[in-house]
Amino acid sequence: MRTSMLSPSRFTLMEAGLLSLSLALPLGLLVLPDAASSQDRPFTSMEIARDEEDGCRVPKPPVDLAETAYLRNGYRAILRILIAEEALASEACTCLLDQFTWDQALTALPRFQTSDNPRLPFNVPELYAKADALEAQVKEACVE
Repeated sequence: MRTSMLSPSRFTLMEAGLLSLSLALPLGLLVLPDAASSQDRPFTSMEIARDEEDGCRVPKPPVDLAETAYLRNGYRAILRILIAEEALASEACTCLLDQFTWDQALTALPRFQTSDNPRLPFNVPELYAKADALEAQVKEACVE
């Protein structure tokens, strides 16, 4: 069996070149803002305009609705479910968003609660899946 004369701690010239290139490349890609462009711009300047069909989409909940984004996203899904259920029950194909409030989502929590943990009272991915399924049913019923 043949062994290498180089110890594992030594680099060949090619390895050293690749290493220096891999270290220098990210530094070269790093772009620092200059003083002229460092003016304060609100994050909303990067906001993408909504499509017309998104006019009835449940907006992001207000920050003061809940302590964490996980909880706010859960309440958003609950509100989507409540709206879709009402649309199915009333056979309404109009936007019902203006008839619902965030307080209704908070009040409906016990119905969707899956845990006694106040920081994780529900399973947000399951709520989103249920909301998506109900909204698909509403869309299908309104096409007919």
